[in-house]
Amino acid sequence: MAKKPPRSKILKTKIMAASPKLTEHIPLTRRLNRQLLSRMLNQYGMVYVKPDEGAQGKGVIRVEKTKQGYRYQHGMNVPAFADFGSMYASLRRHIRHKRYLVQKGVHLLRYNGRPFDFRVMIQRNPKRQWECTGTFGRLAHPRKAVTNGSQGGSIYEPSVLLAPHAATGEVSTVRRGMNKLAHWTAARLSRTFPQLNELGLDIGLDRRLKPWILEVNFYPDPCPFTLLPNPRAIRTIVAYGKAYGRRYRLKCTKAKRGSLR
Repeated sequence: MAKKPPRSKILKTKIMAASPKLTEHIPLTRRLNRQLLSRMLNQYGMVYVKPDEGAQGKGVIRVEKTKQGYRYQHGMNVPAFADFGSMYASLRRHIRHKRYLVQKGVHLLRYNGRPFDFRVMIQRNPKRQWECTGTFGRLAHPRKAVTNGSQGGSIYEPSVLLAPHAATGEVSTVRRGMNKLAHWTAARLSRTFPQLNELGLDIGLDRRLKPWILEVNFYPDPCPFTLLPNPRAIRTIVAYGKAYGRRYRLKCTKAKRGSLR
């Protein structure tokens, strides 16, 4: 019997990190505990604390060590603390008894002062080969640290968000690099879970344009592709999904089409 694809982000990360090609593009990710959080904040200065089985950016918290002490951002709230103990006690009230992970923070590129990342969709095509079928950019809500459309993020063509950071030729190189990561990820995960037909990779770029795999979704929502000006990607995604028995709800209620103003 084939293994059921896990919901656990930590388990998916462990499987992917076994690949030498992928491991250098995966931020350090571990199960959260007090000692580890303190150590990673001392080492990296900024981390993300996430539910191990969460989705849509719900419960994701950005935690930072500052010159004045510590602070975290949960939704639009950004409380500050003089010491680690008081910060961690407050953080625990959000976490409660749920299983959380802590991930090395990637300082994402910004557009108009707001962080952005990308969703890369890769699917089995009718020949059962992995094919990247589309990419969109996600720009965070002005007062939030997460980019998810369900959390008020805006959807853009990738080239729009990349233009201030990369020349035209570099944009193509960056996009090819993200697609290569998607192919490596699909190959690695489908060896363990051969029933996989699609993946959605959340990929962030740092200031050196290095791509980092922030998260991988086994059942990605393609709805934001309907907000792109060119319908080619969503048409291909729907057609490939239909070929392997997937049907999508394509009514976006929270994600917004990005403004160029």
